[in-house]
Amino acid sequence: MATTNLSIYNKENLPNAEAYRFGIVISEWNSEVTYNLHQGAIDTLLDLGAKESQIDSVFVPGSVELVYAATQLCKKEIYDAIIIIGCVIRGETAHFDYVCKTVTDGVTYLNTHMDTPVVFCVLTDDHVQQSLDRSGGKLGNKGVEAGVVAVRMAELNKNK
Repeated sequence: MATTNLSIYNKENLPNAEAYRFGIVISEWNSEVTYNLHQGAIDTLLDLGAKESQIDSVFVPGSVELVYAATQLCKKEIYDAIIIIGCVIRGETAHFDYVCKTVTDGVTYLNTHMDTPVVFCVLTDDHVQQSLDRSGGKLGNKGVEAGVVAVRMAELNKNK
C-alpha cells in the first residue's frame, strides 16, 4: 500500500465488495483520530461496492478491547472481513508498549485461529500530530487503506 498517501488506491485492480459483509470495531480512545479512520474505511468499502447494510460498526472504550470485540464478531461467522481501528500514542510510561503488544498479539492469534480475516488499523504513533496526519491529514487516511485490505482479504478468504 502507499506510504506517502494512505488514501490512494486503484479501484480497477480491486475486487468488488458487493457480495461481502464487514465488521468494524472502533476504539473510542483518541476519537478525533479513530472516528476519521472509521469514516475512511466506510467510505472506501462503499466506493468498492459494499452497501451500508453490509457494514456493522461496534464501538469499544480502548484499543485493548478491540481484540475482544473482534473475537465476538469472528464467532458470529457472518463477516467476510473485520477491521479493527484504534490509536495508541506513546506517553512517558511503558503503557504504550503493553497496549501495542496486546493488540498485535491478539490480532495475530485471531488471524491464525479464526476463519475471518481481521485487518489491523491501529495507529501507533509518537505524538498526536502523527496520528492526525494518518487519519485524514497530509499522509491520507489509514482507514481507507484498511477498507481496501478488508475487501482484498474477503476475496482471498472466499477463494481459499
